[in-house]
Amino acid sequence: MAQVVVEGLRKTYRVAVREPGAWGAIRGLARRRWREIEALAGVSFAIGTGELVGFIGPNGAGKSTTIKILSGILRPSGGACEVDGLVPWRDRIRHVARIGVVFGQRTQLWWDLPVIDGFDLLRDIYRVDPARYRRTRDELVGLMRLGPLLDQPVRQLSLGQRMRCEIAAAMLHEPRLLFLDEPTIGLDAPAKLAVRELVGTLNRERGVTVVLTTHDMQDIEALARRVIVIGKGVILADEPLDAFRAGVLAERRVVADFAGEAPRIAIPGVEERAREGRSLELAFDPARIAAPALIAAIAADYPLEDIRVVQPQIEEVIARFYDLHGAGEA
Repeated sequence: MAQVVVEGLRKTYRVAVREPGAWGAIRGLARRRWREIEALAGVSFAIGTGELVGFIGPNGAGKSTTIKILSGILRPSGGACEVDGLVPWRDRIRHVARIGVVFGQRTQLWWDLPVIDGFDLLRDIYRVDPARYRRTRDELVGLMRLGPLLDQPVRQLSLGQRMRCEIAAAMLHEPRLLFLDEPTIGLDAPAKLAVRELVGTLNRERGVTVVLTTHDMQDIEALARRVIVIGKGVILADEPLDAFRAGVLAERRVVADFAGEAPRIAIPGVEERAREGRSLELAFDPARIAAPALIAAIAADYPLEDIRVVQPQIEEVIARFYDLHGAGEA
């Protein structure tokens, strides 16, 4: 069942045109010229209840504009959109009571207040029943290991600690849909892992639908089962992650660790991609040579310590996709 339905969504902005030189400044005082920028040019997709979707694209592709429309912050120039049967920008009060939103570079908690006081204020804002609030708050505090942080002012938290608190704050009113915009931006590796584990748990165990926008492709690799790729205001791809990867970069990889120096291997349909010390990464087309046959050929001629078949890195897949579609860099 579709929880989010987007059909032909368009958004156009008017921006002032600044003419160069002093004469342009003088003319600007008398008459301002405008031009239109089409941020979304007919975007359509649907997201089912309980899905975890990666919504990705290069800078300026239209990701944030789409999320802001879905969360009721912006009104589109055309097209239709419903979230749980509501039009976000028309039914804003009822809509925001049903969703959670986390923007990686902004905070919904109060900077100088302890975390627990910020949670209590959000309870009042969302008008959550006190007993229900306490139950949900305590579950989230335990799930996200926030106990030691509750009495600290938000400004004293590390970025990773604050992001865990932000996600908890977005879930206090028990929304069934969570929008995450760059939730791991600026985080170190342990903090990223903690946030990913948290988001995955909310999706798997609580059935929360998650729409994740990020430039960190490891977030997509770890969490998303489906990707929607947007570029220049249009949808470029919408499919399961595995199908997307296979369609963009059909080749597979073998990583071999040799007992001695990594050799030069010449096998039809196989290309060397990287070598480091005794390790060698080879790319092969499964249509030309099967993985078992390739592994057997290498093992027959060279002493091995380990050999394994791996997928190409998701960053490489995305970069290749952008090159093919002229979408620019992520």
